Amino acid sequence: TVGIAPVDATTRFTFDQVELNAGFSILTVLVGMFAVAEIIKVAETSRNADGAAAPMIVKIKGFGFSMPEFLGQIPNAIRSALIGIGIGILPGIGAGTSNIIAYIAAKKRSKTPEQFGKGTIEGVVASETANNAGIGGAMIPLLTLGIPGDAVTAIMLGGLMIHGIQPGPMLFITQAPLVYTIFAALIVSAFLMLLLEFWGLRIFIRLLAIPKHILLPVILVLCAVGAFGLASRVFDIWTILAFGVLGFAFVKAGIPTAPFIIGFILGPMAETSFRRGLQLSRGDYTGFLTNPISGTFLALAAVSIAWQAYSEYRLSQRPARASLLKLGGEE
Repeated sequence: TVGIAPVDATTRFTFDQVELNAGFSILTVLVGMFAVAEIIKVAETSRNADGAAAPMIVKIKGFGFSMPEFLGQIPNAIRSALIGIGIGILPGIGAGTSNIIAYIAAKKRSKTPEQFGKGTIEGVVASETANNAGIGGAMIPLLTLGIPGDAVTAIMLGGLMIHGIQPGPMLFITQAPLVYTIFAALIVSAFLMLLLEFWGLRIFIRLLAIPKHILLPVILVLCAVGAFGLASRVFDIWTILAFGVLGFAFVKAGIPTAPFIIGFILGPMAETSFRRGLQLSRGDYTGFLTNPISGTFLALAAVSIAWQAYSEYRLSQRPARASLLKLGGEE
């Protein structure tokens, strides 16, 4: 971490800069890694375009689908919702993985798998249902353990911490009304999203007609104003720009930003708990292994890392095996 350490109050990585004593704000990091990085990405992809938007003629009736199509997709929606919830519960995986798995599952069960990738309603329903259901599933580890399940809940964790609310098992005791308010808000938001889609669908599509050279600077200015309004510091504006460049570098390198955000938010919490544990054990590291709870979680973490490494190794070996089989067949 950057700034003053949470336990012994020593300064780290400040380089004699007073602005760094307070560390980096969660909000500025989130805005930089997601909003500013996306602005740079869109600007790069459209830098060769002339900026003129083509006229859009789109006619939408109702929700954009018929009742028979809706009824025919109920099993697909239920299956995809269960996949989204199950994947969302697993910390760090996120909705980006759940919609891919739901999409693959729908394609395997489809009678017309050749239509996938061409805008078929089965693929849209599967991916979007799992994507929405994953948010609810990701709320479970966030509220019960204080561990965000994906980037969205990581942002929520940052918002709760800004207001002095610490998610975890005690949240249901100390902040029970808040927890039930969150549950109610999730239920109400589902119906509000339905109404918002119906009334705003025709308007939202027209936003795509706004030229990028007009839209992107407006968004960037709003990000800078929001960062400056956080603590009235120009340093925060430079922070979102720096993390925006870092986020864009992540995108170019194919590195997901969600693990970085989760690590940034959970890092100080993990360090504080770790150093307090060392104080209680008088510097004995074996206490983390002999304790049943911490030992179990450490074992699960080790198994998860080993399994991920093994899975990636097997995937890397498939092209080599396929080429060997091809050469053997030619001989």
